[in-house]
Amino acid sequence: MAFNIGLSGLTAAAADLKITGNNIANVATTGFKQSRAEFGDIFTRSYGTISKTNIGAGVRLIASTQQFTQGTLEFTDNSLDLSITGRGFFVLNSAGNDDNTYTRAGAFQVDNEGYIVNNGSPPLRLQGFPPTDPTDPNSPFRTGLRSDMQINLGDSPPNATAGIAAQINLRSDAKQPVDANGDPIPFATDNPDSYSFSTSTTVYDSLGTPRAVTMYFVKGEDPGAWEVHAQMDGAIDPDVFPDGSPIALEFDTNGLLVSEPATALTFDMENYNPLNGATVGKDDPTTPIPPPTTAGDNIITLDLTGTTQYGQRYAVTSLEQDGYTTGRITGVDADEEGVLFIRYSNGRALPLGQVALADFDNPQGLQQIGDNSWAETTASGGPVIFSPGTGSLGTIQGGALETANVDLATELVNLITAQRNYQANSQTISAANQVTQTILNIR
Repeated sequence: MAFNIGLSGLTAAAADLKITGNNIANVATTGFKQSRAEFGDIFTRSYGTISKTNIGAGVRLIASTQQFTQGTLEFTDNSLDLSITGRGFFVLNSAGNDDNTYTRAGAFQVDNEGYIVNNGSPPLRLQGFPPTDPTDPNSPFRTGLRSDMQINLGDSPPNATAGIAAQINLRSDAKQPVDANGDPIPFATDNPDSYSFSTSTTVYDSLGTPRAVTMYFVKGEDPGAWEVHAQMDGAIDPDVFPDGSPIALEFDTNGLLVSEPATALTFDMENYNPLNGATVGKDDPTTPIPPPTTAGDNIITLDLTGTTQYGQRYAVTSLEQDGYTTGRITGVDADEEGVLFIRYSNGRALPLGQVALADFDNPQGLQQIGDNSWAETTASGGPVIFSPGTGSLGTIQGGALETANVDLATELVNLITAQRNYQANSQTISAANQVTQTILNIR
């Protein structure tokens, strides 16, 4: 019996050494969760045995349980490195397979088809929720439909400018441009003496070609009167102006704009270089901006709301337009809600999708399958898969990886303890052997 007790102690201590060694070996493994050896005593009973005098039969390893505590976040230069702060697992799936695997290791990359995958063999695809409208930066997500997350590696299409919004301050002491005889100077774009102030902005046609629109401000004869002339660069005929130009502006004695702040500028694109068949504006001024493939009406709305006539300095407070050219992918960003945005060189940021996270009632019941991954079991319960930051699910940190939750100093101490336990149990076997030898030597 003593031999068996000592042997069980050696087996338990050896298991403890293996578990501790495995923790130490994975101290640099992304998303690794340390394990703990849990032991139970062996106690045999037979019918009629009095428990007060019964002796235990040794020890056994009950379980090697993983500890799902939070690991430290380590920031990287890879925007596709994702980490979870709090509860939850990334959901992974192989192509054409409905069996999910789960991981805390968020070192992702893009394969040759644009799918976001992990570094496993074979690579598994990251699961997420697609946007309802991929062209809308504020699109909601279809949380009832989970799919492989895939990056469209094509360019972002252009969108023609439909509106210009400008806030400008015009000098209150400006004088009407006049010649030596006191007569008003006829406006001409090539004569700076014919206008008081000018500013320009770049707009885009439906093919993404940049075109400069310049606004020329001419002080009128009355104190609060101004005219605005708008011209697009590249005009074949330099005297061609859009319909409705010049635009009359009127300011009150407080320097505030009292005339209509918005007006329509109509451009005849056949008069401007390059002659590429493109348009500007949108197809219907009463509807939102159409998709980039929809032909515009060549009308750009100029909105001067907020323009003032103060002081003795010209100033451009704001000058914006709503068009953009073709964009190439420059990177991917993730917010704390797990939304992945594709950034383009034209300044656009469009949603790729929202990362799906899974949680379990009993994470320690998950089955380890290697490569920092787990599979669900009856002990873990079924997964709850939803958006990060909702319910019990944690949030996402982009450009960071979760390190192993192994405390190396603690594991080294455990290593010493397990070694001492092994040595002590070997002494039990040695002592039992000496007792046996003594009995055998009786004559």
